[in-house]
Amino acid sequence: MRRLQIYIHEKENWTDFTWDEKLISKELAETRNLQGRLLGKMESLGFDQQDEAVLNTLTLEIVKSSEIEGEILDLEQVRSSVAKQLGIALAGATESERHIDGIVEMMLDATQRYGLPITKDRLFGWHSLLFPTGWSNMFKITVADWRKDSTGPMQVVSGAMGKEKVHFEAPSSEKIDSEMEALIHWIESENEIDPVLKSAIAHLWFITIHPFEDGNGRITRALTEMLLARSDNSVKRFYSMSSQIRIQRKQYYEILEKTQKGTSEITDWILWFLACLKNSFESTSELLSKILIKAEFWKINSKTILNERQQKMLNKILDGFDGKLTTSKWGKICKCSQDTALRDIQDLIKKKILLKEKSGGRSTNYELKLPDGNT
Repeated sequence: MRRLQIYIHEKENWTDFTWDEKLISKELAETRNLQGRLLGKMESLGFDQQDEAVLNTLTLEIVKSSEIEGEILDLEQVRSSVAKQLGIALAGATESERHIDGIVEMMLDATQRYGLPITKDRLFGWHSLLFPTGWSNMFKITVADWRKDSTGPMQVVSGAMGKEKVHFEAPSSEKIDSEMEALIHWIESENEIDPVLKSAIAHLWFITIHPFEDGNGRITRALTEMLLARSDNSVKRFYSMSSQIRIQRKQYYEILEKTQKGTSEITDWILWFLACLKNSFESTSELLSKILIKAEFWKINSKTILNERQQKMLNKILDGFDGKLTTSKWGKICKCSQDTALRDIQDLIKKKILLKEKSGGRSTNYELKLPDGNT
């Protein structure tokens, strides 16, 4: 007895996607308008501020894309690796591990060389950068090649062992080569579809094929960023789709599962994707505000004499310091004694750069005096 066709890829000509043209056109025009306004605003910044924005955006994109999959990367290592590979000077840069450099290299290949055609070998290269040792956690996996399904079908599951819920089952491994060939051909030859719309469709198409044994989500999002860079016609990334997907992760998985168990009519998926993209534009406005505050701060304090530790800590605070600033945190980050940390801080208080927090408590906390007089 033949199994019921549950998933979209089991249906004949499943990639003949359709959507409500009138509804999508309206939302796409609004998205494109917001995108254009954002890019115009960011391009008006000075070169240093643009570099700062790109560095922050790419760092967030890489960290949040891995976080969606449950992998927590060291933010400072990612930031340092991005800066190094882009040739951006970064005070207090830290050494980055090999696997982080690989993840960064993959994303930079996607976004900085967005005009190059996507090919099977390029995707294999991305996969090898994600898994340089050939292992995923404690499991040896097939790297730089399509999955083999040697232990059974590729499934997306949740729940405790013995109570697993199957959310999705990917096409069998023998179909991957032809499925991926069709997707790659469509990406590089379909010129009638708006690049933003193409990124939404390619995202769904790739993640549904699920061609690799591991890393499919991160490579899907790298491919999405590449196509969005094509839509911007710019190597400068000022917004992060992965950061927004991380915020809306529950809804992302819900709409993905619904679509993958539906038909080739994908209006709801495209609408969700465009709404998520628009939300990422709004998040960039907050990023822009921080960058402008930082630029103004250093403009005001450009002639203030500061030591290397003070410069490093002030940049950390301006980039969004986690928690309260204390002498012990200063000492730990700068690898100095608390007495040295206190002298650094007291010097900055005299120079009216830091203030003691008024809240009091068991330990003394300090906060930054921002250019507008607010903290």
